[in-house]
Amino acid sequence: MVDYTTPVTTAFEMQRATIEQSQKALEQSVTFQQNVNNAVIDSLDTQESAQRRGVELSKTAFHSYLDAVEATVPGMAGPINEVRQAVDEQYDFLLENHAEVFDNLESEMTEGADAYDEMTEDYLNAVEEQVDMLVEAHEELESQSVEVAQQFGDQLEEVQEQVEEIQDQVEEVQAQAADAVEA
Repeated sequence: MVDYTTPVTTAFEMQRATIEQSQKALEQSVTFQQNVNNAVIDSLDTQESAQRRGVELSKTAFHSYLDAVEATVPGMAGPINEVRQAVDEQYDFLLENHAEVFDNLESEMTEGADAYDEMTEDYLNAVEEQVDMLVEAHEELESQSVEVAQQFGDQLEEVQEQVEEIQDQVEEVQAQAADAVEA
């Protein structure tokens, strides 16, 4: 007896494997994006620190310049101190705003990442439900297809048996006719 169901079963198994692999790829891409979001948020402290050091270095360089002017130009101590105070106030204001901007940026990015995580969790749950329903329907279709293939195979075997019986009868009639012609 020939098994007509193996190719059908194999095709359905390959299709289900593809569906499941696609679902896993989607989940991995969402996880990757979540990791990227977290890495960006985590890097904000480093970026803020590096920028703050750059601003502070600029302030130090400006103070060095003022020190050089004060040392080389007599009688400039008073005006230089006024400039120094004004510069310090501006740099302090800049650093304060800088910290506030980064705090706000981190807060907004964290909220956005949390919203993304929540949305993708809902999306992945919906996809999982849909894939489960698809796989269930797919398995039912496979069962029906296997049954049809089995019935086809059984009918084909019956037809083959009938053809063999008819061939045997034809051969028998031919043999009888040949015997009758010889007699």
